[in-house]
Amino acid sequence: MGKAVTLTVISNMTSNYGEGLGNISSIQKVFRNGKTYASRSRESLKNALMVSSGLYDDVETTIDKSVTQKLATAEKNVSNCRALEAGYMTTGKSNTYIRKSSFYLTDAISAESFINESRFHNNLYLANKRAAANNLNLQLSDDDAGDSRVGLMPYQYEYDKSLKIYSLTIDLDMIGKEYNFGGPEANNEEKTYRVKALLKAVEELSLIVKGNLDNAEPVFVIGGMSERKTHVFENVVRIKNGGLDITEDLKDKLSQGFSCGLRKADILNNDRAIEEQLKAKSVHKFFEDLKAEVDSYYGV
Repeated sequence: MGKAVTLTVISNMTSNYGEGLGNISSIQKVFRNGKTYASRSRESLKNALMVSSGLYDDVETTIDKSVTQKLATAEKNVSNCRALEAGYMTTGKSNTYIRKSSFYLTDAISAESFINESRFHNNLYLANKRAAANNLNLQLSDDDAGDSRVGLMPYQYEYDKSLKIYSLTIDLDMIGKEYNFGGPEANNEEKTYRVKALLKAVEELSLIVKGNLDNAEPVFVIGGMSERKTHVFENVVRIKNGGLDITEDLKDKLSQGFSCGLRKADILNNDRAIEEQLKAKSVHKFFEDLKAEVDSYYGV
C-alpha cells in the first residue's frame, strides 16, 4: 500500500461568496453546533490551488449539451496534462470517462462563529463623470430618467477575514496515473513536480476576492507522509481562546511520524507553547522537509 501527504492548515483567509440577491452578496456559511460559521468551500480552495500551482495552465475545454467540461482524450490525459490531476468527467455521444481527483480538501471553516460585517459601496465617481459628460442630473429620481441613464449602482456585501482551518490529502499513488485510455502514467519526475507544486501553492497561497488581494498562507500547518490516505489531523486541530488547542490527542497523532510548522507572528496567542510542546519548525522549513520526503518517495 502506498502513501499520502496529509496536511491540516490554519490560515487567515477571506470567505468566498455564495448566493446573491440583487446588489447584495452573501458569503458562504455552514451551521454547526447551533452556530453559524463563515467558510471557503472545498471547490473554491481546489480551484485556487490548481491555479496558484500552475497545474491549470494546460487545461483545455470542450462543450457537450451546453456544458463546459475538461477535455480528456487518449492523446491528452492525466499522464501528460497536469490540469486533469484535479479529476474530470468527460461526456460524449458514445462514451463517458471519469477520473477522480488525486487530492482531496475539506471546506475551510472559520474558528469563530460568524458576526455579520456588511460593507457598502457605489460607483458614484463614474456615475458623476457620465452625468457631467452627458449633461444629466445625478440627483434626479428614476421617474425623471436620471439614475438609470448615469448608471449609478449602490451595492453591499458581507465581509469576513478570519482564521480558518482546512485539510488537504494527496494520494501519491494516484498522481500522474490515468485510469482510462489504456492507463498511461507519468514518470516519477513529473509526479514529483506536481505534488511539490501543490505544496508550494499551499505554502504561498494568495486569493483575489472582490478585486482585493488576500494573503492566505498558513499560520500553522501540521502533517506529513502517511500510510493512511485520509485527513489525519482534521479532528484534532482546533482554536480555543485565540490559540491552538494543544490536546493529548493532537500530541499523540503528531508523535506518529509527523511534524508541524508555525509562523511566529502573534496571530495565535500561544506561539511559545506550540514551539515548546509540539517542537514546531518554521512554516518554510516544514514544507522544505516535506518536499524532500516527496523526492525520496518517488526516488528522484
